[in-house]
Amino acid sequence: MSDRSAVLFLPDDTRRTGSPAPLMLHRVLGVPLLGWLAHSLGRAGITRCFLACAPAHLQEALACFPPGIQVSTASDENPADRLHVFLSTAEEEERDVLVVTGPVIYAPRCRRSGAERAAACMVDRRELMQALDESIPISHFLRRAGEPSTCEDGFFDLEDPGQLPQIGALLRQDLLLGLIREGVEIWDPANTYVTPGVELGSGTVLLPGTVLEGRTRVGRNCVIGPNSRVVDSVLGDDCAVEQSRVEGARLAGSLKVGPFANLRPGTVMEPGAKAGAFVELKNTNLGVGAQVPHLSYLGDAAVGAAANIGCGTVTANFDRVEKHFTVVEEQAFVGCNSTLVAPVNVGQGAYVAAGTVVTEDVPPQALTISRPRQQMKKEWALKHKRADS
Repeated sequence: MSDRSAVLFLPDDTRRTGSPAPLMLHRVLGVPLLGWLAHSLGRAGITRCFLACAPAHLQEALACFPPGIQVSTASDENPADRLHVFLSTAEEEERDVLVVTGPVIYAPRCRRSGAERAAACMVDRRELMQALDESIPISHFLRRAGEPSTCEDGFFDLEDPGQLPQIGALLRQDLLLGLIREGVEIWDPANTYVTPGVELGSGTVLLPGTVLEGRTRVGRNCVIGPNSRVVDSVLGDDCAVEQSRVEGARLAGSLKVGPFANLRPGTVMEPGAKAGAFVELKNTNLGVGAQVPHLSYLGDAAVGAAANIGCGTVTANFDRVEKHFTVVEEQAFVGCNSTLVAPVNVGQGAYVAAGTVVTEDVPPQALTISRPRQQMKKEWALKHKRADS
């Protein structure tokens, strides 16, 4: 698709379908069909769209367009004047314009032979402007002068919500085929789910059960899965996310997450950091090479480079009124089953003994220990045997 402009009419077909939303706002993998169409057109080179939509659905429709597409809008009752302005401001050399008049998807990698027409056509831009000048109804002009798009062009109609499973499978197949051609390895396409707008680097491997959503960007040579979900997050090169959930996080390169980790919004991991088995992080920064190997919760915290957080460590960051921050400085060592009661600071190179409840700042290079002293009573068991033993 060599031209840069498209005209999209979003019909309010709710009365015909009995659905509360127009068909183009029904969702596949949580994304409206209009979003799938907009992203597909963007990948095909469309950078400008004119959207005619009922006011009640306008804001939801606008949210479907990726940042790279400039959108002009008008009410679907009288779009002619604004449409003329939109067409007249196109590049001079732009000859044809895509016009979509009904529920339709664009899956160019799933083209089929046949002459099945879709609710889309190509028209000469200047002829359409002239028709608008002469007050010729757009529908009449399109029937007379439009070059219909068909399934051979990758356009497919949608008549009712009952087609969504079939249409959804087609959209998923088209998107995954595009990723495969860009160098992404997908072990099981039937069990891999990627929404439009996700970006993946070549050499990355998606294992079965992987779900990638929103504005997620994954670098090169990563391994995601199995059974992992990544939402609105950025991952650098050479990352591994195994059986984990990552949302609203920023992960640098060469690091490991999981298995069974939960990275919540605000998490930042620097190169070489690790969030291992059954680790939960929220609004936490792990410095270069910082290790949280397993079974820990860190919320509202900063962990310095090369620090180690032992198994069972938690930050007590909420006092029922406010959240408080914890700092563990570079090369500090926090022993197993420790509780860091925020706000608190563990200094550079300091040690927190296993089982300690830290309520005061720990100076650099110091050891803090707050557990009761162990007592040893020799032969106690022999003197206190049960009567039946």
